[in-house]
Amino acid sequence: MVTLNDYLFVSGLLFAIGFAGVMLRRNILIIFMCLELMLNAANLSLVAFSRFNLTPERTPNYNAQVLVFFIITVAAAEVAVGLAIIVALYRAKQTVQVNDINKLQF
Repeated sequence: MVTLNDYLFVSGLLFAIGFAGVMLRRNILIIFMCLELMLNAANLSLVAFSRFNLTPERTPNYNAQVLVFFIITVAAAEVAVGLAIIVALYRAKQTVQVNDINKLQF
């Protein structure tokens, strides 16, 4: 049987991979994907805690899963805005490397 520790280990591993990608990579698209990976790791831990936190009636507490639903909705809007900003930066600077983008003016 899968335990809470297993879920938290996978969540921590995903978060660490995402954090390492944000810190080490210089491509803005890779950084954006790593940020989404970190967000999904947090969602996984929320769902795991929700699943293993039982009410007195021995049913799962679904409050955290509702929060995850709203986080995914906000993340979808973030992806749309983030990709629009990345496309605008690429059109203006002709690069997606973070080192080459030093000002936010065109």
